[in-house]
Amino acid sequence: MDTTSTFPALQPTYPPYPFPLVRGTKDRVFDDQGQDYFDFYGGHCVCSTGHSHPKVAAALAAQAQEFLFYSTAATIPVRDRAAKALVDFANSRFDVGTASVFFCNSGAEANENALKLSILLTGRKRLASFVGGWHGRTTLALSVTDDPKITTAYDGLLAPCDRLPWNDLAALEAFDFTQVAAVILEPIQSMSGIHGAPATFFQLLREKTRAAGTMLIFDEIQTGMGRLGHPFAASRYAVQPDFITSAKGIASGVPMGALLINKTIAPKIPSGALGSTFGGSPLACAALLATLEVIKEEGLMDNALRQETALRKGLDGTIVSEVRGEGMLLGLKVPGGGAPLKKHLLQKRILVGGSSDAEVLRLMPPLVLTDEAVAAIIHEIRAFSDTCTK
Repeated sequence: MDTTSTFPALQPTYPPYPFPLVRGTKDRVFDDQGQDYFDFYGGHCVCSTGHSHPKVAAALAAQAQEFLFYSTAATIPVRDRAAKALVDFANSRFDVGTASVFFCNSGAEANENALKLSILLTGRKRLASFVGGWHGRTTLALSVTDDPKITTAYDGLLAPCDRLPWNDLAALEAFDFTQVAAVILEPIQSMSGIHGAPATFFQLLREKTRAAGTMLIFDEIQTGMGRLGHPFAASRYAVQPDFITSAKGIASGVPMGALLINKTIAPKIPSGALGSTFGGSPLACAALLATLEVIKEEGLMDNALRQETALRKGLDGTIVSEVRGEGMLLGLKVPGGGAPLKKHLLQKRILVGGSSDAEVLRLMPPLVLTDEAVAAIIHEIRAFSDTCTK
C-alpha cells in the first residue's frame, strides 16, 4: 500500500501543539488565528532574548546583506569578534578559564567534540557521566546520555561509560577517575526533571578530575548564556572546567553551538582535530554578538533572578509542592502528575514544558520574561489549585 500520499512531507518527531505558530514577540507567540500565548517553553530553552528581538533581527539582516557565508578556510572578522565576545562574557563574573572557542551548529555537536578531544588528549577510551544526564543524539553524546529509549538500539556501538549517582559526594570520593577520559554533566539536569547540586559537589568533582588527569565537561547547553543569572553555571559555582559546551539560546534561535576551551587545554589541540563546514557562519556569529549585547544592555541575567524570586513566592501554597532549579530554568513538581496542570495552562494560552518525570513541568522562558507573564501563570496555577481542593 502506498502511504506517501497521506504521510506528511515533514517527518514527525514529537506531537506538536494543536495549532500552528506564525510569529512571536518578546515572551509571547501567536497562532494563525491571532491568539497570543505566554511562552514559558521558549522553543525548548532557545529563545533567550525573546522572539524576534529587533536588535537580533537587525543584525541578521545587516549581515545577510554583507556576507552570508564562508567556511573557516577564510578569516572573517565577525567570527573573530563573536569568539572574543563569548570568551569575555564567559569569564566576566568569574574566570572560568576559557581561552578559545570552536563554533559548531548544535549542542550535540559541541558535546561530541568535547568528548572526542578528551579521548584524543588523554588516550583513554572510557567516559563517565551521571544518572539522569541527557547530552544529545550523536554517537559519543548518546554514550553518556541516560535515556534507554534512545540509546538501547545502539548498544555495542556506543563508547563505554560509567554512570555515577547525581549529587553524591561519597560516590565521587570512591570513583577511580584515572580510568576515564572525561566526565560530562549538566549543572542542572533538565530532561530528567530539573535536578541541581550544591557548589561543593562541582568543586569536589573538579578537584578529583584534575588530580586524575581527567577532563571535566560542563554541558551548559541549557544552563548557559545568562539563564541562571550568571554567564554560565561554571561561574555560578566557581569552577573552571576543561570544556564548556553551549547552544540553545546562544544566538537567540539561529542554529549555533560552541565549545569553550580552557586555557590549559587549547594549546594542546592539534591542527585539524576540529572542523565544521557551517560552524561559526557569519549569520550565526552576528546573532550571537547581538544576543550578548541584549543580555548585557537589558539586564537579562538580573531579570532571570528577579522573575525566579517572583515565581517562587507566587506559587507557594499551591498545587506546586516544589520549585526546582535556578533562574529561568525551573521545574514545578506537581504530586500525582503535572499533565492536568499543563493542559489547563495550555487552555489558558500559557505554554510550559514537560520532562521525563511525570510530576515535573519545566519553565524555560525567554530571559525577557515580563511581570505580566509571571502574574498570569501564577494566577492560573492558583486558580487550578483552588479547583483541586474543592
